[in-house]
Amino acid sequence: MITKPKGCYDIYGVEAKKWQYINSVIDELMSKYNYDFIRTPVFEDTNLFHRSVGNDSDIVTKETYDFKDRAGRDLTLRPEGTAGVVRSYIENKMYGDNLPVKLYYNETMYRYERPQAGRERELTQFGCEVIGSDDVMVDAEIISIPVNLFKILGLKDVLVKINSIGDQESRTNYRNALVDYFKPHEEELCEDCKRRLKTNPLRILDCKVDKDLSIMKNAPKISEYLNEYSKNRFLQVQTYLEAMNIDYEIDEKIVRGLDYYNHTVFEIEANVKDFGSNNVLAAGGRYSGLVKNLGGPDDSGVGFGMGMSRLLLALLKENIELPIDDSIDIFIMYVNEEEKQTAIGLVQDLRIKGYSVETEYNNRSLKSQFKRADRLKAKILIILNSDEIKEGNIKMKNNITKKEEMVNINYLEYYIEEVLTIDLDSEDYKI
Repeated sequence: MITKPKGCYDIYGVEAKKWQYINSVIDELMSKYNYDFIRTPVFEDTNLFHRSVGNDSDIVTKETYDFKDRAGRDLTLRPEGTAGVVRSYIENKMYGDNLPVKLYYNETMYRYERPQAGRERELTQFGCEVIGSDDVMVDAEIISIPVNLFKILGLKDVLVKINSIGDQESRTNYRNALVDYFKPHEEELCEDCKRRLKTNPLRILDCKVDKDLSIMKNAPKISEYLNEYSKNRFLQVQTYLEAMNIDYEIDEKIVRGLDYYNHTVFEIEANVKDFGSNNVLAAGGRYSGLVKNLGGPDDSGVGFGMGMSRLLLALLKENIELPIDDSIDIFIMYVNEEEKQTAIGLVQDLRIKGYSVETEYNNRSLKSQFKRADRLKAKILIILNSDEIKEGNIKMKNNITKKEEMVNINYLEYYIEEVLTIDLDSEDYKI
């Protein structure tokens, strides 16, 4: 038997309906924000990710799925969404007078890491990017998107954590301070952090292995090295968040692992019992220089990404029931071939008119069809009978009230509309 690869999952049944529901909420929310959907290739030139996230990033050094195609080209399954969106922004010349460009994606990513709950090798990530504006108000807007999404879905105890890692001058000063601080303690660091000390010292603060060392707790803080411009910019972000009634706290431990971030960085956590390291549901920040580094204009951007499976896990642990409608409108029943031909005609007609319709495909008995209709939570049953059809009549059953009626075929749709427009939330109208 062939089984699915480790770290990948089949999504079907009720679980698939939950995904579809959340996707519909995302699409509706993004239309309110006036963001356009973008789909980028599932694999890209390997250099795109090496140049965008930096060769020192764990994504490149440990987690990417790299391969050569038949022509010998180096390709990589996308591990994150920002690089592909920026590449598309440049290649398709989206820059110009109509800035900023506001885009969102909701696609699969691939990372070779140890699978666990809320962390897969094939993951679906929802994210947004705004490119072509350096306005601090856009930073606040980006933070508001996952906050509002979580509110809509019913998550209550959500915390926004923000930090500033400053501009290039501030980062350079902070980088030098970190090198001076960690150099005497180099032997206490893990092998990855020893390398990072030479390549990207800020990433030492993001280390999962050394995070509990005392030297980490006493490391210099970025706020001590922000210049006046960076400080004022960060204060403005806080002002806008307060104007939007978004609660937040400043967390100087947030530095973000990818090299292209500057100024605002943030994480959004859910206080979910026994959630552990999965409590970070969304993360992102401002990036300047990435577009230029990939061959485009010197346009600034800001964005975030969030894993869908981790969000679903949070909803599950919080016992939040999504309003999933797993019922159908109509189930059409028949016994003989003549009735079957009428059934397929009705199925076609009613589906085109917008109803969800199912019928029998395995020639089961009427008794079995009734059971199947109940399992499908059909609201209306159409029970075909050859003699009744010849007289222009069809037996209809309201499968909620259990009332049966003989309906003239010309009035079939009127009956269906009447049944389906009854208040389905009333206590006497439950499936």
